[in-house]
Formats: sequence, C-alpha cells, structure tokens
Amino acid sequence: MKSIEIDDDLYAFIASQTKHIGESASEILRRLLLPEDGEIKGASNASQPDESVKTTPAPVATATTAAASAQKAEAKPATKPVTKAAPKTTAAKAAVTKSAAAKSTPSAKAPVKKDVAAPVVTEIENHNKDDIVGMVSKDALSTFTKRVDQFLFILSAAHKLNSDTFENVKSIIGKNRTYFATSKEALLENGSSTNPKAIPDSPFWVVTNNNTAKKVNMLEQVLRTLGYQPDVVETVVSRFAPEGK
Repeated sequence: MKSIEIDDDLYAFIASQTKHIGESASEILRRLLLPEDGEIKGASNASQPDESVKTTPAPVATATTAAASAQKAEAKPATKPVTKAAPKTTAAKAAVTKSAAAKSTPSAKAPVKKDVAAPVVTEIENHNKDDIVGMVSKDALSTFTKRVDQFLFILSAAHKLNSDTFENVKSIIGKNRTYFATSKEALLENGSSTNPKAIPDSPFWVVTNNNTAKKVNMLEQVLRTLGYQPDVVETVVSRFAPEGK
C-alpha cells in the first residue's frame, strides 16, 4: 500500500463521506471514485456524448426557419398595395385630364358677335295736311328780299310743323356733300364753300351755296320726306320760285 499526502480540507471531506464505522479512507475513495464496473466515474461521464448539446441546435434551426417563413409570408402581402396603387394613380391622372379638357372646352368657343344696331329712320306716311300752305303764303314770303332767307323760312316752317320727324331730312344728301346736319362743323367738312346757315328756330343747319334750281330740288325732297302730298309740294315750291326752276 502506498501513502499520499493530502490537505486537511480534503481529508475532512473524505471523512465526511464515511458510511459505516471502521471504513477506511481508501475504501471511501474507492466507493466515490470507482463504480462497481471498475471504470472511473469522471472518465465514464466524459466519454459519453452530451445529449443536451445535440438537441439544442434543433429548436434554434426550427425557430430560424419559422422566422424566415414568417418574414416571407409578411413580405408577400406587402407588394399587393403597391401593385394596386398604380391603377389609382392612372385613374386620377385620367380624371385630371378629363377635368382639364372640360374646362378648356368653353374657351375654344368662338366669340359671339354683337349686332350693331343700324340707324333708325322713322318712316313717314303721306298725309293730307296742307298746313304748310297756310304758313308759307305769298305775303309771308314777300317780307324777305333775299332768296336764301325765303329758303330758310320755308324750312323753318316745315320743322315747326314736323319737329318729331324732321330728323329724317338728314338722309337727303348729294353726290359729294351732306345737305343737312345738326352742327355747322359737320357741313364744313364737305368744304369751306358750302356756306352753312342755321334753320331758324331749329337745331339744324343747311348748306346754302347753291343756285335756285338746287334749292327748289332740296325743298321738294324735304316736303316729300315729311309726307306731304304732291299737290302741296308743288304749291309751296311755286310760291318760292314762281318762275320755275
């Protein structure tokens, strides 16, 4: 038998493992260190594979696989909203295009032309009045020494009896000049030799730089325009120019 030196604490531990009185330290160590099959207990445990090490990776792999599958499952629905959003954008663009087209359509309409009202000329019906014959008597005309004053007197009488329709005499014009107007300046535009004069007691002016025959012609047109019958026109004109045109 061999002897070994051990520390006090180890000896105390061996002694505490005594099962019965008289058990030697060698027997205690044999019981603790050597099983019945004669193999060292520590060596036997070291040679056997640790089952916990083998089984641990399996759950980790399973968890990893499950996590990957879950990520794939979540990734698939994520792409669906993106795919569906494209038609909405296209529809919105189409709506904007239609709206723009609808707004632009009215501006393409051609501008409406406004009708310009033509000058209104009052139509004068022939009447049976001979009132002017009484006013333009031979005695009344004899008070004027100048033919031009007699001309103006007859026109003044015609205006006094037909003031509402006398405006129509402005339609009586010559080839290159206007005979009647409401201002001197309007008649002077036809030339400085027109010698315009105001018709007494009226807002109208008349050119007087013409011969007797032209004045007779102008009086005839004025009286016809105002609606007098031919016999009345002839009577008044003959009193103005008894010798004729």
